[in-house]
Amino acid sequence: MSLPGGKRRVASMPTQANENIVTRLLAGDRRALARVVTLIENHAPQAQRILAQLHAHTGRAHIIGITGSPGAGKSTLVMQLARELRRRERTIGVIAVDPSSPFTGGAILGDRIRMQELSGDPHVFIRSMASRGSLGGLAVSTRDTVRALDAAGFDVVIIETVGAGQAEVEIVRAAQTVVVVTVPGMGDDIQAIKAGILEIADIFVVNKADRPGADQTAAELRMLLSLDDTRKERSWRVPILKTSATTGAGIPELADKLDEHLAALKESGQLAARGGRQAQSEMLALLHQALVERIEAAIGPEEWDRLVQEVVERRSDPYTTAARLAARIGLAPSHEPA
Repeated sequence: MSLPGGKRRVASMPTQANENIVTRLLAGDRRALARVVTLIENHAPQAQRILAQLHAHTGRAHIIGITGSPGAGKSTLVMQLARELRRRERTIGVIAVDPSSPFTGGAILGDRIRMQELSGDPHVFIRSMASRGSLGGLAVSTRDTVRALDAAGFDVVIIETVGAGQAEVEIVRAAQTVVVVTVPGMGDDIQAIKAGILEIADIFVVNKADRPGADQTAAELRMLLSLDDTRKERSWRVPILKTSATTGAGIPELADKLDEHLAALKESGQLAARGGRQAQSEMLALLHQALVERIEAAIGPEEWDRLVQEVVERRSDPYTTAARLAARIGLAPSHEPA
């Protein structure tokens, strides 16, 4: 059956082992953290129980989303930003969401190789996650991994998303501060921003600013922001920064603006409001997952394929079929639509 949300299961651990790994993670044990992240990625049955225990210990990290089109230099920018934050004595978790290999389903960009110089720092934790076809530039397990890193005591958690154009708006559901990265000479990038990314940016970064056209790109962004009437009513004015990730130029200014944005969110009450929207989104996602699992338990793959084929051949329709399934699993009255 080809329902969404198919998951790979691993053997569960005893309750005592769960409690032990939670205790170790909260104490800063990197091996325990790595183990929990692996359980999350594999959708192990005990992962949700562990995450439920960790939830009370979260809410302290500054969660930053770095998004933008492919080729914008996001990975190098994240590495330079992590360096700068380490100079400021922050502890950092990095989640690099990579496109998936079409053969193995694994991450193929190798951000951990590019960030190898940081991987030896005990105050930096880097994890590459395969998107595995997930829309919106985020792996399905990203938010749970953020929760684990937050509970482990990291000051900052950076999510670097797949460059997937307009679908990158999904990052809003996970991050407190969203940085949209563009580069000079990419007209398509500006078009994508016009199409929908404009609304999600808390900070714009024109990376590779040593290239010709950086000033023009920044001017285009300022023009687009000036046309957004909703922005005029907000206290936070979206800054447009120019950086060069290869040289580190502009990175300290970016770190400063990230701190300023977090402070502004707290002062205005928007931090709590964003947290509420994210919690609502997460609960709806979990309910959707539970619904899919309930349907999978109620009908087998052969019956599912038969129902799909009946709709394709016009012997039934999706509305009647869905209503029957909903009634069958107790989610709706048994009467069919008129």
